[in-house]
Amino acid sequence: MRGASPSTTPQQEVARKGVTVNTVSPGYLATERVMAMREDVRQKIIDAIPVGCLGQSDEVAALVAFIANDTAAFMTDSNVAMNGGQHIY
Repeated sequence: MRGASPSTTPQQEVARKGVTVNTVSPGYLATERVMAMREDVRQKIIDAIPVGCLGQSDEVAALVAFIANDTAAFMTDSNVAMNGGQHIY
């Protein structure tokens, strides 16, 4: 970004203008593609997820709706890992 000092990120620069930048990193979801996997393969994936199930797309959608809402205006430059505890960061 032109004009940004080396000690700031583009996310920090646009935050001053009321723009927040966040990401969501979902784990395995019960999508058509995942559900089309062989049952034994899918079960191995589920067994590796500490909460013991696949995520649902509406769960991720609810998180995205929160992040996009004004109630999350203080949240920026964040990544939310929503993966049932499969990957801990």
